[in-house]
Amino acid sequence: MIALDSPRAGLTIFILIAAALICAGLIKLLLPLLRRYALARPNARSSHTEPTPQGAGVAVIAASLLTAGAAAASMGLAIPFPLFGATLFIALVGFVDDIRSIPVLPRLLLQAAAVGAVLFWAPADLRIAPSLPLGVERGLILLAGLWFVNLVNFMDGLDLMTVAEVVPIAGSMTLLGSLNGFPALTTLIAAALCGAMAGFAFFNRPIAKVFLGDVGSLPVGLLLGWCLLQLAWHGQLTAALLLPLYYLADATLTLLHRIVRREPFWAAHRSHFYQRATNNGFSAIRVVTEVFVLNIGLALLAIISINANSMLANILTLLVAAIGVALILYRISGARLA
Repeated sequence: MIALDSPRAGLTIFILIAAALICAGLIKLLLPLLRRYALARPNARSSHTEPTPQGAGVAVIAASLLTAGAAAASMGLAIPFPLFGATLFIALVGFVDDIRSIPVLPRLLLQAAAVGAVLFWAPADLRIAPSLPLGVERGLILLAGLWFVNLVNFMDGLDLMTVAEVVPIAGSMTLLGSLNGFPALTTLIAAALCGAMAGFAFFNRPIAKVFLGDVGSLPVGLLLGWCLLQLAWHGQLTAALLLPLYYLADATLTLLHRIVRREPFWAAHRSHFYQRATNNGFSAIRVVTEVFVLNIGLALLAIISINANSMLANILTLLVAAIGVALILYRISGARLA
């Protein structure tokens, strides 16, 4: 296990509760405005059939940054202004895109600027593959970060789907931090994000009263990706791959499938595995429940790989995880029999 300082378990529990309450309270206050000015109307990508307000991501990100920043200050930790600034910047990009669609290339460049800013300010001694030149490694991480931010956005197309992904990942990191297995600052951010998403879940359960919007899914992807990167930078690359494996598999396989079929992969669509599941007769709550249970299993495998700290454990946990993800993708992509 990673032997680093972490906040006490009591503080992380307080952060979880505070972030959830702040987020829920802000959503309650914002809902009348969102219903009036930020309706998401059904389109080619939508799983909803009625206009639904979007923009609850404002509350999620506000609650996450406020609670994590306040907790860091109370512990005497340096507030990560580059990360927080990049999160607010990419949230602004998402906000504009929610209201008036930004063309693909400018949108990607703006997102890349946010991811690049986080990497630019990261210490040079944080490495995943020291054999590679630092510039090459950071360039590859930039591409991976850009893809991760977008895949979180792509996968935010079903009630509670993003909650079913973020809560197990951020929750497992919070647990690791409480056990002195994760850096203190990352633990605070993971706990705040987990709590904020839990507060959002009350309003996003089927049939959703409000959606995150790009103003939420993009910065959530950035914060979650940064937390996973901390795992990789501290020698736990296997755990960093295990935790988001369902999202990585669904989004990446869907992208490759659309490229092979020469479809405009950048355009809105409903061909993700979880979307095909609802098309094939699975209810939204059934799909997200199965994904949530799978992600709890992936989180347990990640914790096992960290504690075992061996090549054999890494290989076995990745193998078990790959089989589990493949089974779920196969199951939900087929027609429901009963």
